[in-house]
Amino acid sequence: MTQQAEASRPHIPLQDRLRQLLDGPVALDKRALLGTLYAEVTRRETLAYAAGWNDAAAELRRTPRQATERDSRRPSGA
Repeated sequence: MTQQAEASRPHIPLQDRLRQLLDGPVALDKRALLGTLYAEVTRRETLAYAAGWNDAAAELRRTPRQATERDSRRPSGA
């Protein structure tokens, strides 16, 4: 699934999603349930990891600009 498609999915807290899987209309056998739970947790971990990288990249892009602005405010020749 693409990031854009992920962003358009409604956010369901993990506890609620797990409850949906456990109490859903279709009874899953243990192997299918564990596979589904693993996929759900992995998907959420991947999104969280990507969000962390996006935050870090945004911070890096912001930092040089802020340093340049500070340097331009310093009096020259002092």
